[in-house]
Amino acid sequence: MNEIMPIYVQIADKLRQNIHQGIYQLGEQLPTETKLAEQFAVNRHTLRQAIALLKTEGLLRVDRGRGTFVAAKTIRYAIGKRVRYNQTLKTQGLQAKFQLLRVLEVLADDAVAKGLEIPCGEPVALIERLGLADEEPISVGTGYFPLKRFPDFLEPKNIKFLREQQSISQLLQQVYGCDHIRRSTCVSARLVQPQDAKWLQIPLNQPILLAESVNVDQAGNVIEYGVTRLRGDRMELFFENNLIDD
Repeated sequence: MNEIMPIYVQIADKLRQNIHQGIYQLGEQLPTETKLAEQFAVNRHTLRQAIALLKTEGLLRVDRGRGTFVAAKTIRYAIGKRVRYNQTLKTQGLQAKFQLLRVLEVLADDAVAKGLEIPCGEPVALIERLGLADEEPISVGTGYFPLKRFPDFLEPKNIKFLREQQSISQLLQQVYGCDHIRRSTCVSARLVQPQDAKWLQIPLNQPILLAESVNVDQAGNVIEYGVTRLRGDRMELFFENNLIDD
């Protein structure tokens, strides 16, 4: 005789069916645990077991203090020799877009000076952008560029180019004749900072991926030090073997 499926598995099956049928859309918040428990006539412990099962399948995500949401598809981003954010999203059927958050001249602190291999206190251009996939915020990237190498980097014509073309790589190539090659990337995890949480539209207790990168031109000269914060619930990073040519 076949064993009857546990109640929480039956609930998970029903919720899974609702998601596949579009009753609950990607990114949509589910009713509260109390309401769902009442709907299925179970206690909250049983309901949480069903949610936990769907969470392990990647169908749901739980944001502490906010609720349970239908999880969007994870975006796979390759860390390779080329910096190709726009292309990566396009191949996954997503529209990549950037919103400029800050454009200013600052003095290099210890971390920036080390990344750019310049003296501490030297002026650099700071470009901070919000990365979106199909209008959903998924990353905040801060790039630092040595103004000794690019003295007119912050000129209005270049910022206009960046707004219109949406690509720092194209700006470097077309305006300065520089290739944009990744030399190194260090990835770690941490809790999101308050300002980034607002930009990324996530709760303060949610972890993010932090990627620190150093990019060089075709001659191997450092041209950018970048710090990118990515939503851990939406982004999956993997490293390609051809990061650096032999």
